[in-house]
Amino acid sequence: MLEINKIRQNPEDIIARLEIKNFVNAAQSIESIIKNDEEKRRIQKEKEDLKAKQNAKAKEIGQLIKDGNNEEAEKAKNEVSRIKELEKEYEKKLILLEETINEILISLPNTPDNSVPRGKTAQDNITIHQEGEIPSLSQDAIPHWELCQKYDIIDFELGNKITGSGFPVYKGKGARLQRGLVNFFLDNAVENGYIEVEPPLIVNSSSAMATGQLPDKEGQMYHIPLDGFYLIPTAEVPLTNIFRDTIVQEKDMPIKRCAFSQCFRREAGSYGKDVRGLNRLHQFDKVEIVCIDTQEHSYKQLEAMKDYVGNILRKLELPFRILKLCGGDMSFTSALTFDFETFSAAQQRWLEVSSVSNFETFQSNRLKLRYKNSENKTTLAHTLNGSALALPRIVASLLENNQTSQGIKIPKALIPYTGFDIIN
Repeated sequence: MLEINKIRQNPEDIIARLEIKNFVNAAQSIESIIKNDEEKRRIQKEKEDLKAKQNAKAKEIGQLIKDGNNEEAEKAKNEVSRIKELEKEYEKKLILLEETINEILISLPNTPDNSVPRGKTAQDNITIHQEGEIPSLSQDAIPHWELCQKYDIIDFELGNKITGSGFPVYKGKGARLQRGLVNFFLDNAVENGYIEVEPPLIVNSSSAMATGQLPDKEGQMYHIPLDGFYLIPTAEVPLTNIFRDTIVQEKDMPIKRCAFSQCFRREAGSYGKDVRGLNRLHQFDKVEIVCIDTQEHSYKQLEAMKDYVGNILRKLELPFRILKLCGGDMSFTSALTFDFETFSAAQQRWLEVSSVSNFETFQSNRLKLRYKNSENKTTLAHTLNGSALALPRIVASLLENNQTSQGIKIPKALIPYTGFDIIN
């Protein structure tokens, strides 16, 4: 959630940056917030003046009673009663104004960093780095969904029978590859200073609201109406909410956490080639990294997280590229996002496998997550997160890129985790 003091101080800048995200009615929303905030502060001042007047009257009543002037004391009491009723009316107005302001604020996306390029779709994203050799496969190479059937490692039809499309069943070496990748990602995260956490897979609405999934992604999350709970779309939600309503110390920052979890997304409206096989699932495994840092150091931390994800992909021997997302392709909550894509040789296309983002104070303002600096001043923290990594498209790329006439070769870095060097 945007900080109202920043809106008040520089509304033109906020409007201009929201327009980079192609947010409709940015000017109208900001003007409405400022108007209601000014009215709220005016009424708050009048309410405080009434309180001061009430306190003065209370002292006056005491003195009048002491002096035996009961008639004047009774008049003063009536005046206090009138002031109290007026205070109640002001309090009602303040509550309504606060609700109006918050309703507009939670509808506003985060403002993008000044380095974010303009654009409306993924076609406007900028490639800032690419490395690794694109595999040259034989003419009889096949996509991963056919490889999964050929080697009996992932069963999409069985998952469809048990649950529905987008819920595959991993079998044999497919299950072991999945488990090996999870442990590989977690071990790398721990070696890089992230503390492992095993969080709940279900969160309440307050947690989903705090990290920005609600109200923006309500239709994409699986909801449990009876309990008011949601299945998590990413471990970012419970990991970040560990620090909701918390004041941390600057000396303890950066605070780094990682978690493996199943993730659940409805992916409504997805169709065509983008949903074949592992390309887009409703349930999938992912290792998430989350960082909480100071406002001064968060962008250095974002670069470190970006380098970290790139290094994992190097270890997996996958060709990849890094994109800086344009305003129109960024998430609701992000201030700056880098996407990682690996090349899927059999599909002849790039597949997104990770996003690394800085949210600045957008989440921490909702979370009420603050830190005390060396001068004992309390300030909103910056939150960051990244996929390190999401498994489905990594598996798809590994299977397709490493297929040979003998079978699917496993990258050297993974062999200690899988216990085998080839799927055949």
